[in-house]
Amino acid sequence: MASGKGRKKVTIPDLYKMKRKGETITWLTAYTFPTAHYMEQAGLEMILVGDSASMTIYGNDSTLPITMDTCIGHCQAVRKAAPSVFVLGDMPFLSYHKSTEDAIYNAGRFLKEAGCDGIKLEGGVRIADKVRAIVDAGISVCGHIGLTPQSSAMLGGFKVQGKTAESAKSMIEDALALQEAGAFAILLECVPTPVTKIIHEKLNVLTFGIGAGPHCDGQLLIIHDIVGLYPIFQPKFVKQYANLGADMQNAIEEYMKDCKEKVFPAKEHEFSISREELEKIEQLEI
Repeated sequence: MASGKGRKKVTIPDLYKMKRKGETITWLTAYTFPTAHYMEQAGLEMILVGDSASMTIYGNDSTLPITMDTCIGHCQAVRKAAPSVFVLGDMPFLSYHKSTEDAIYNAGRFLKEAGCDGIKLEGGVRIADKVRAIVDAGISVCGHIGLTPQSSAMLGGFKVQGKTAESAKSMIEDALALQEAGAFAILLECVPTPVTKIIHEKLNVLTFGIGAGPHCDGQLLIIHDIVGLYPIFQPKFVKQYANLGADMQNAIEEYMKDCKEKVFPAKEHEFSISREELEKIEQLEI
């Protein structure tokens, strides 16, 4: 697809067209206007405004603390910067767990208040009824199975899922339930490649992987991971394409050095006024 200003808006039919042609769909997280701006310019097809902002932006040790209002605010900023990208809002913890009514209402907020194109939520069989209700309300849904961070405590932490026949069977059932419920896509996180391949071949809907190998229609990564801006840890499945964290620290250290050595601000950073106005200012009686 074309990149930059004037690019045609990416839609679900466009994504399925890419699937049929065997073109990999590229997907990244974004939480801020500048980041989303550069994704728009690069021609990225999809953005997830993830609840991962809880960790990458706010420094929490899990995704659980982030709220609906916070997620909506990030989505609004991203949407303004990336008008042609297909943007999904990530349903935070407890935004769809209590009732179907809550699930529909909160999913709708992402479209009504932030202009998202759809939502993502975690879980399979156990939340299929809510997926169906959200889809019936006219909202596009991407499911998320495998390692689901909101329920990582139940899974024994941030661990690969589907490594046994029993857990792989459960994951396949989750995927089929989400497809049956009307999800247009399913994200698989931290899943062994052979299991991903089996799921991908059983489904008709779009499949995306994050640490799930190559047998998907598209790939998702967290932007902070690929550009070196999350100092806490680096997942095994991430390829780092830049080290902006090191560049940022170097820039800060150079700035401090220039300030302390009195070489910044230099003449080119100063504002001046006319001699006549300066004389008037100096004569002011205050």
